[in-house]
Amino acid sequence: MAAGTDHGLKRIVWKRIKDTIIADCKKSDVWKILILDPFTTKLLSSCCKMSDLMEERITIVEDLYKSREPVPEMKAIYFMTPTSKCVEAFIADFRPKPKYKSAYVYFTDYCPDDLFNNMKLYCAKHIRVCKEINISFLPQEAQVFTCDDPGAFRRVYSPHSQDKSKTLETLADQLVTLCATLNEYPGVRYRKDNNMVNAKTLAELVDNKLARHYELDDSGKKKEKTQAQLLIVERGFDPVSPILHELTYQAMAYDLIDIQNDTYKYKSKDGSEKHALLNEDDMLWVKLRHKHIAEVSEQIPKMVKEISASKKQPDGKITISNLAQMMKKMPSFRKQLTEDLAVGSDVDGTKVKDPMRTLLPVLLNPFSKHDKIRAVLLYIFSLSGTTDENLNKFIQHVKIEDEREFILNWKELGVPIITSPSFFSRKPSRRDRSQEEMYNLSRWTPVIKDVMEDAVENKLDSREWPHQSECPAAWNGSGAVSARQRNKPSSQDDRRTGSRLIIFVIGGITYSEMRCAYEVTQAVKSCEVIVGSSHILTPTSLLEDIKALTKGPMETFTIEERSNA
Repeated sequence: MAAGTDHGLKRIVWKRIKDTIIADCKKSDVWKILILDPFTTKLLSSCCKMSDLMEERITIVEDLYKSREPVPEMKAIYFMTPTSKCVEAFIADFRPKPKYKSAYVYFTDYCPDDLFNNMKLYCAKHIRVCKEINISFLPQEAQVFTCDDPGAFRRVYSPHSQDKSKTLETLADQLVTLCATLNEYPGVRYRKDNNMVNAKTLAELVDNKLARHYELDDSGKKKEKTQAQLLIVERGFDPVSPILHELTYQAMAYDLIDIQNDTYKYKSKDGSEKHALLNEDDMLWVKLRHKHIAEVSEQIPKMVKEISASKKQPDGKITISNLAQMMKKMPSFRKQLTEDLAVGSDVDGTKVKDPMRTLLPVLLNPFSKHDKIRAVLLYIFSLSGTTDENLNKFIQHVKIEDEREFILNWKELGVPIITSPSFFSRKPSRRDRSQEEMYNLSRWTPVIKDVMEDAVENKLDSREWPHQSECPAAWNGSGAVSARQRNKPSSQDDRRTGSRLIIFVIGGITYSEMRCAYEVTQAVKSCEVIVGSSHILTPTSLLEDIKALTKGPMETFTIEERSNA
């Protein structure tokens, strides 16, 4: 089995695929063809390799939408999303003449009756198996999942969107398949916000769909709630974390280098282009990704010396020289000022009395437009809004008179941008982490980490976090301690036997927030934290999405577009 499949969610998803799709087809000892759509291609790529499939007697993997040569002596496995486009492509494979001996059909999720009836009408005699396996999410990492839908951000938050309800409905269906895959029936809570109701709506949808899904289990009994909690929050609950310059390796790399599809491209000494895949198949990447850049800078030269001494390259795709190259590509920048704005105090703990004085040096320096916008936003977030007059000055300073949406559109997420001088907003209290800090330039902790620790310790205020449905009275993180940065990570295979905390962020999750799930799980041991969202965001992608919110009108969304994007 692939190394990557040893990790958490990926391992669970691969096991489920093996226990359903592959176990069914193993009954006949014949080589088979596997046919996938774009979403299921990503899903399988995330949790297994071609060699794993070959072991299971799958000899060819084909694209459902591409024209294929008939192989009438072979059986075909179809693993696809339940959309009309997929079903039409499937039917076309058996009309007028069948391309394959027979079909084993597996849908990622519930198949609507009209599509199912169409298949029966035209292909009934060719279908040996037709099942829904309930996996319509992507396992990104051991403790991170996404719904593979970056467009959900605009459809939920754009004032022009006509598809918010449909999008939340689809996200709810995907969350139910996550819970089903984990065999969890969690209590559901959401972050209450007077300005926004998306978290409440999604919590209601998920809770109702879970109740229907678990109405009767295989033995005909109603499934009881499990030792799990699902918390739903909106992106606007912490606008600082996605904008701040992060100094841990993974977050910093994705912020400052153009990494597409988890692939880092670089030129080797001979000028040829090389690719390095940043994923959990590589233990070197897993070891370094959550460390502070200062630690990585120290460790890489040591590793280079060790390698040259032993003349051996460590096990993994990413070589030490790849990582050293990546370090060189990261531009240096002044982080101190933005950190002071985010935290509200300087390195000595002295409160920042005049945030404007902290901001001005950034605006007067020749930083990029995006960096200046990020600094202005941190200033505004630190004061819970600014005046119209101040905002106009900032916009002139940064020279974005025609692109003020970068700043103004945050209001669509419920984040205050323009306030009157007399307006006073009480800032939520944060956990004291003064004893945890290791680096002066990394004093900000994502708000989601406070939430994780409070949830595990049963300290979430039910007025701020209403229960959509209660979890069992016995639920607790039993003896949780604060997840300190200096805790050493243990093996991912150290399987936890306690409860699960699942947190879903509407509108994208950051790499720094993903890191928090590992830190808290490592500190607590008795509770595994899993985080997810519609997609993973970087500061640049979020700013561009924010700017585009008020462009319109929007085209209406169909589920086809999500699954085949």
